[in-house]
Order: sequence, then C-alpha cells, then structure tokens
Amino acid sequence: MTFATSIHERIRSVPPGFVTYWPGFAVTAAVAVAAQFLSDHYGAPAMLMALLLGIAFHFLSEEGRCVAGIDFCAKKVLRIGVALLGMRISVDLLIGLGASTILLLVAAIAATIGFGLLAAKLLGRGWRLALITSGSVAICGASAAMAIAAVLPKNEFSERNLIFTVLSVTVLSTLAMIAYPILAQYMGLDARATGIFFGGTIHDVAQVVGAGFSVSPEAGETATLVKLIRVTMLAPVVLIYSLSLRNVPQPEGEAGKRPPLVPGFVVAFLIFAALNSFGFVPELVATAGMETSRWALLAGIVAVGMRTSLRRVLDVGGDAVALIVAETVFIAVFILVGIHYLGHA
Repeated sequence: MTFATSIHERIRSVPPGFVTYWPGFAVTAAVAVAAQFLSDHYGAPAMLMALLLGIAFHFLSEEGRCVAGIDFCAKKVLRIGVALLGMRISVDLLIGLGASTILLLVAAIAATIGFGLLAAKLLGRGWRLALITSGSVAICGASAAMAIAAVLPKNEFSERNLIFTVLSVTVLSTLAMIAYPILAQYMGLDARATGIFFGGTIHDVAQVVGAGFSVSPEAGETATLVKLIRVTMLAPVVLIYSLSLRNVPQPEGEAGKRPPLVPGFVVAFLIFAALNSFGFVPELVATAGMETSRWALLAGIVAVGMRTSLRRVLDVGGDAVALIVAETVFIAVFILVGIHYLGHA
C-alpha cells in the first residue's frame, strides 16, 4: 500500500460529518483566534473584531467546502456558548444583591423591551428588529442578541438584523465604558450606585468590568455582580419569546420545522445555573466552562459575520440606529431614576 493510498483510506474512515464540517470550522476558529489576538494587543472589543473579520471573509460562506462548517458554527457552536453562560449564575448572586436592586433590574428589562416595541412601531420598523435590539440592550449585549435570534421566526432580514444589533451594542458598550464613568462622577454617585448604574446599563460584560474597575474596586465588583444578574434574565426572556412566537408562520424553507417548546440551549443554561447554585460545579470546571463559552460565542459571531453581506447591514437604515440608541438611553435613564428612588445615590 502506497503512502497516498494510506492517506486516502484514513480520510475515508473519518466520519462523514467531520469531513463536511471541518474546513468551515477550522477557518472560523482561525478568524476567532485572530480577533482575540487583536483584542489582547490593541484593546479593541473581541466581539467587534470577530464581527468585522467575519464580514471580511463573507465570500467563504457563499460556496465551497467551508459553507457547512460556517453554518454549524453560526448555529450549534453559538448556542453551546450561550448555554455555558449558565455556569456564571448562582442563587448566592441573587441573595447578595438585595431584593430592591433585583426588582429594579427586572423592571428595567421589561420596560426596555416594551419601549423597544413601541418605538419600533412609531418608526415603522418590524417587531423582530424591536425584540432583538431591545433584548440585547436590556440583558447582555451580543450574547443576548445571538440567543434571541436563535428563537425568533426567520425572515429575509434575520441575519442582517442580528449583525446590525451585535455591531451596534458592541460599539455603544465601548462608548458607554468611556462616557459613563464621567457621567457618574458628574452626578456624584457613590461606589455602590456607580456599580449598579454600570452593571444595569452597559451592554457587554467586558465593558462593564472595564468601566467599573476604572472607578474603584467596589464599583467594579458591584457592576460585575449586577451585570451577572442581568445575564440571569437571559433564559426566562428567551423562553418567553420562544413560547410566545411558536405559532408565528415560518418561511417556506422552514415549514414543518415547528420549534421546540423550550429551546435546548435554554434548558442547558438553566441546568448549569442550578448545578452551580448547589455547588456541584468545581471552580476548575466553571473556569474551563466560561473560557469555552467565550470562545464558542466568539466563533459563533465570526460565523454569523461570514454569512452576512456588509452591504445588507448598511441597508438597515438610520431609523434602526435611532431605535437602538433610544433603547440604550431609555435603560440608562430608567436605572438612574430607580437608583435615586431606592436611595442608592
């Protein structure tokens, strides 16, 4: 048997699924590593770098060997990343923050989603865009956008809306990380109030941590804790969306594919959160799980970027930009008013 024949036989012995998905998976992983490298060395948000690099490689998703693997990362790998976020959550987090602050966060999330639906209607935009933008602003930025997009009924604008939302919340989070500490100082907020403000309003976890610890350790710890409580709300919000929208007609290609009553990644999120709450997740496993989650989300957003044309994203329109900016301002004002009336300021 020649060397070439041996290699050929080995390739044939590999499971067909692996051969199908491997090229796209490999290129997506490589771009995710590049995005993380740029983030580590130049300070740019990793999600933003992943999204922009993914869009630059859009041609790979149009045809060829990479298509199946890119689709796999945009759907399955992304959902694994969302599910593993549950390892951050525990009942101790809820108890440590206090009932009044938790109620403020829940009210802010519900009010922001309601405001988004109303504002979208006034601007003449669809409810799908309203749900994904307001949900990402209200909960946890890019991660929430990807989780919500997974359960929304699809149409021709679904991927464009997701890319627009991820890009917008990442940019807005970065701007907030710079502007909100100045605003908090101007308003005379103490460390706890500052942490509640940052954690309750900034979209992405990394920017929350950056803004909080730039003020003080106490503000940073409070901001991180508050943000994790918002992340906790991801599962119930996605579950409510999923149950409410199950009967919405699907496009022709999706006909007959009735969505599950409860999405699998939401179930996994809740299971991980429960295990962590009862102390069944060792620290080493939790750390590994969160690192896996981070890379899975990064690869997922690279793949989503690859599947979307930049031209289509730019066609979203100024009213969509106005919508997500208005939602961002709304939740900031809501939380600040709540802080005032709760006596944290």
